[in-house]
Amino acid sequence: MEDKLKQYRQKRDFNKTKEPRGTKRNKSQKLHFVVQHHLASHDHYDFRLEWNGTLKSWAIPKGPSYNPKDKRLAVMVEDHPLEYRHFEGVIPQGEYGGGTVMIFDEGEWEPIGKMGKSFPKDMLKFTLKGKRLKGSWTLVHFKEDNWLLIKEEDEFYEFADINTLKRSIKTKRTMEQIARQSKSASVIDGNQKIVENIPITHPDKVVFARPRITKWDIAMYYEQVSRRMMPFIDNRLISVIRAPQGMAGEHFFKKHLDNDNPGIGKKIVPNDKNHKEDYYYIKDVEGLISEVQMNSFEFHIWGSEVDQLEHPNMMVFDFDPDEDLDIGQLRQGVVDLKSILDDLKLPSFLKTSGGKGYHVVVPIKQHMTWRKFRMTAKNIAELMEAKWPDRYTSNVRLKNRHGRIFIDWIRNTRSATSVAPYSLRLRDNCPVSMPIPWRDLYKVKPNEIGLKEALKRLKRKDPWEDFFN
Repeated sequence: MEDKLKQYRQKRDFNKTKEPRGTKRNKSQKLHFVVQHHLASHDHYDFRLEWNGTLKSWAIPKGPSYNPKDKRLAVMVEDHPLEYRHFEGVIPQGEYGGGTVMIFDEGEWEPIGKMGKSFPKDMLKFTLKGKRLKGSWTLVHFKEDNWLLIKEEDEFYEFADINTLKRSIKTKRTMEQIARQSKSASVIDGNQKIVENIPITHPDKVVFARPRITKWDIAMYYEQVSRRMMPFIDNRLISVIRAPQGMAGEHFFKKHLDNDNPGIGKKIVPNDKNHKEDYYYIKDVEGLISEVQMNSFEFHIWGSEVDQLEHPNMMVFDFDPDEDLDIGQLRQGVVDLKSILDDLKLPSFLKTSGGKGYHVVVPIKQHMTWRKFRMTAKNIAELMEAKWPDRYTSNVRLKNRHGRIFIDWIRNTRSATSVAPYSLRLRDNCPVSMPIPWRDLYKVKPNEIGLKEALKRLKRKDPWEDFFN
């Protein structure tokens, strides 16, 4: 592997670029591919196929085409490390390939026919199983480093025009957002630091005493987690919990607009009495960091997006157990709910609440009104109650909860909110509402993941990467 990546490493100064140096070998049995939109000195797409421990790579000036008549030039470049398929960000100007890199598509690929031990020198026929690129393709070598990428005629013929797809398949960000969000933080002076062009005043203010976490630590946390958090929080009306004096001081809930900070949008929303109120939402990472500067440390979101406010698309179930119940019964509740959702063919995703329960989140693609959305959530909770009456209740009253778990479906109501994925909680030990894979249900307690552990988990495979698919 060292020899295969020698040319790749010689071209890069890893003290300046965040591109991976390459240290891991692939242990899976499946072959991965990635296509990265790369806005460097020339706008192009990088096409990479996993093979024998590295990524075979080509630069395609016009990008892949679904039209079999288009024979797209693909210039073979040096092998890249396997970790490169996860890279999205900015390569500094002056460095090799300086510019913005966006993950356009990713998935698995399979050769058509038998492959030898070495990569084919003349032609490769293969199948792509991506989210945007699918079906049969051919790479043909015609001279030196020049190949042609051609789409074969199959059921995916003219499946899509890539020029209409402007957002990362991974993070839903545009090239402009990636470029803006990748600006590194820089220190201004002892009383102020900059994150995403937002001055953070009093960065050394202690927000959590144990573990010791400062306002600056929180700003840096949200910047680092933003790549995964923003698709769930941007362009949704929010409510925040502010703590100007940290955990030791007064906390207050805020849901109405009171400033014109960068990256913040306003939405006038009529309430139940038809009175108009100013709500607000976060547009980008600058908006998120500007809220942190205003001492907003905990974020809650609506179940609908701003441009489809009356049609919710994110259903959340919380588990509120009787005080006498143990964590084993709580986990069984999560398993039971998942079994019902599976029977209903509804995909579901798991996260810690950062409190005393877990959250099960369901992406809803069907166009629903809030009334139907709320009734669907209620019916699911009542189905659990009917199936296991000794374990669960759908009634919010405490007297109905004795020895049982309340399946909280009520948050699936217009103007109700739930804590956002990756949000910190203003509670002891600074827990995070952290997305986790289902297999971690019995490994992780609801309030166990703190800020540092959350950052470590960002290096793992994203357990919610298919949420929007």
